[in-house]
Amino acid sequence: MTILITGATGTVSSAVLQSLAGTEDVRVLVRDAAKAPSGVEVAVGDLDDPTTLDQAFKGVDTLWLLTAMGPQAPHASMNAVWAARKAGVGHVVRMSAIGAAHDAPTRNGRLHALSDVELAASGLDWTVIRPAFFMQNLFGSVNGDTLYGATGEGRLSPIDVRDIGDFAAAVLRDPAPHKGKTYTLTGPASISLRDAATALGEVYGGPIAYQPVTPDEARHSMLAAGLPEWVAAVTKEYLTAYAQGWGDYTTPTFADVMGRPGRSFTDFARDYADRLRTP
Repeated sequence: MTILITGATGTVSSAVLQSLAGTEDVRVLVRDAAKAPSGVEVAVGDLDDPTTLDQAFKGVDTLWLLTAMGPQAPHASMNAVWAARKAGVGHVVRMSAIGAAHDAPTRNGRLHALSDVELAASGLDWTVIRPAFFMQNLFGSVNGDTLYGATGEGRLSPIDVRDIGDFAAAVLRDPAPHKGKTYTLTGPASISLRDAATALGEVYGGPIAYQPVTPDEARHSMLAAGLPEWVAAVTKEYLTAYAQGWGDYTTPTFADVMGRPGRSFTDFARDYADRLRTP
């Protein structure tokens, strides 16, 4: 069974590949072969260019479909679904977004809703995964003894990307039981960033303060760091929604499917203490 991984050099797909370690017949789709991860079959192609996909999708049984966040994402997803249909792919596992819906408070969520519906109507077997806020989004957020964040006092249910990788790998290895299912994945607890700061204090062995910044200030910081305007603006939309409590819930999905709880924020912070704190 050949599994094709798209977005192979990104954060989530890298975690999926790590969780698939030891699985035979894994192929990655990359635009630049020189940047491909090692130890897997490499196919060169670009989801934005459907003429590059036929050979890459040939012989694929199961597809991990992840598209980069941006206004072009439905175009990339459409091309992948069409290539999968032509190639006779048996099952598509699609990485969507938390709260994806036609009335979602972010453009990203509304765009993902379009692609989720398209996949469901494609005639292919499918599974959709909608993960919550990534714990890894907080890398570099601790400066000295202060955690900076733009979700105000809003509570959210962050998930460790490693758990997304484990969940996706389990579905990819045995997709049949997950046919036609949409999974919303959260971490095991709904917490505020103030709670996260308390947990970080335990990890670092000294108090960590929480300093809220506004979503607009966060957007300006992202632009200064070189992020595209669209990504910065849509991230601001997410931060605004989270600050208003939009993400204040958990689901039992991860534990129900995996048979274990997801990693807690404290577990994550212990593992990545050096990456959470800026040098």
